[in-house]
Amino acid sequence: MKEMILSISGMMCPHCEAAVKKCLEAFPEIAEAIPDHEKNQAVLHLNADLKDLTAVKQAITEAGYHVIDG
Repeated sequence: MKEMILSISGMMCPHCEAAVKKCLEAFPEIAEAIPDHEKNQAVLHLNADLKDLTAVKQAITEAGYHVIDG
């Protein structure tokens, strides 16, 4: 299983983490998402390569958060 880390700004509490987790785990390639508001990131366990990272970033943005590139 592959692992990927996304830097995400805007998470402030466990409720935010739950919202990001639900958003990310809606993608079939993501087996598990572990957001951490203190580290401003989410660790993704992938069961397949992400076909469209842009769609993942867009979903996070629509949920009210922002993926930090770089």
